[in-house]
Amino acid sequence: MLGPSAHVDTFTRDNLPPPDQWPDFLLEGFEYPERLNAAVELTDAMVARGFGDRTALIGNGRRRTYKELADWTNRLAHALVDDLGVKPGNRVLIRSANNPAMVACWLAATKAGAVVVNTMPMLRAGELTKIVDKAEISHALCDTRLMDEMEACAAGSRFLTRVTGFDGTSNHDAELDRLALEKPVQFEAVPTGRDDVALLGFTSGTTGAPKATMHFHRDLLIIADGYAREVLGVTPEDVFVGSPPLAFTFGLGGLAVFPLRFGAAATLLENASPPNMIEIIQKYRATVCFTAPTAYRAMLAAMDQGADLSSLRAAVSAGETLPAPVYQEWIAKTGKPMLDGIGATELLHIFITNRFDDHRPACTGKPVRGYEAKVIGEDGAEVPRGTVGRLAVRGPTGCRYLADDRQEGYVRDGWNVTGDAFVMDEDGYLHFAARNDDMIISSGYNIAGPEVEAALLSHAHVAECAVIGVPDAERGSIVQAHVVLRAGIAASPATAQALQDHVKAQIAPYKYPRRIVFCEGLPKTESGKIQRFRLKDMRP
Repeated sequence: MLGPSAHVDTFTRDNLPPPDQWPDFLLEGFEYPERLNAAVELTDAMVARGFGDRTALIGNGRRRTYKELADWTNRLAHALVDDLGVKPGNRVLIRSANNPAMVACWLAATKAGAVVVNTMPMLRAGELTKIVDKAEISHALCDTRLMDEMEACAAGSRFLTRVTGFDGTSNHDAELDRLALEKPVQFEAVPTGRDDVALLGFTSGTTGAPKATMHFHRDLLIIADGYAREVLGVTPEDVFVGSPPLAFTFGLGGLAVFPLRFGAAATLLENASPPNMIEIIQKYRATVCFTAPTAYRAMLAAMDQGADLSSLRAAVSAGETLPAPVYQEWIAKTGKPMLDGIGATELLHIFITNRFDDHRPACTGKPVRGYEAKVIGEDGAEVPRGTVGRLAVRGPTGCRYLADDRQEGYVRDGWNVTGDAFVMDEDGYLHFAARNDDMIISSGYNIAGPEVEAALLSHAHVAECAVIGVPDAERGSIVQAHVVLRAGIAASPATAQALQDHVKAQIAPYKYPRRIVFCEGLPKTESGKIQRFRLKDMRP
């Protein structure tokens, strides 16, 4: 039974899945008041608890205290409500790289009772349009450096009526900043319900129509009060750093929710390349790092060149499988474990993980406090220990897709059935086996092959194509495209480069095929379906 709502725009509650399609929610130990605004809990409530003078955010060359963050977000919330007409329950899209202004906009919109949709800065207008249409988004807040694609999306949209720019560089010289400048630093936040939707997380790399996962105000606190408290043991002395975009729930949790919940500091990097992260770790003596194994490989190499990463007490790895050699080399060089974990946008954050005092190579560990996990077969029954099957999880968070028939496929008999194959050993530890779907995981990003194929097929030179993931020592996997060219087009490095550039211009650049194999034809079944499994054996 859902509690009271403060939303006057009831779109999200109206589009929750039917109750009989929900997973079981195990909420014991995660009790919150009926009226709860997660953004208030992460800002004003922290000031009230005595954290006002402590550093909350580090980015763009300056530090901001909790008091400064509370005041900033309250002024922005006034601008959203007074000048932009944001109503509780309206969907507000935020487009930005990782910087303090993006966090401030997210918190301000949440205080105003909006449902926030954080998006990646690399998305193109066509990709943004799918998100806007799915969530019926009325307002967008956009870093002024990224306005072109946002305005192109708005130009043809029947839902998106207001695009407002903000300055992500901290100069505060954009429309939203000017509107907020003279506003009071007190704002009476909308008394949202703990069961009001606060965040729509679009799954990365979705095939077909995008899937939006719906997360309540209580969910944003649950991931901190569960994983961050139980596993990481976050304290106010911690300094967080990481590479995941705030647009991903992995990044939003690790680089905003977790530090702000416990009075710690978050460092935000627009370009979180391994060299930049290494510099930040050394400069600010960062203690908790969230990134993919690819970046940890670079950090290990940097240590050989004299980099001092000794301040790190927690290295969290997620997004792709953690190879045992990386785990073992990290322990050898730092004396500290690397915490491998697995999460899902559907469940908001990590739900199975290793611990500081309980970890082993090539192992994902055991469920986080509040969660249960089992490995099942196609019939839904639990399989014997040591048998590969599908991972099923339930706990205090779970899958609720926005108006989507795929809800029934993800939730079965009260369990969230992920797209991952796992093995549970005799001691109850879980070991990753493989992905169940055709997603390509490269450097922690989920990339849908069909989307890359569609971009390639829009080029005049391409007659047919098929995309697969192939192993790569640095990135885990890379996108490999098998391309049949039209008659008269030469299979050359210049042609390959032209196709790669074309894909980068059509969809987010990280999705482009890093390897292109030209071929005379593609292997197919009698019905004409491409046999992608056979492409792995093809040669240029």
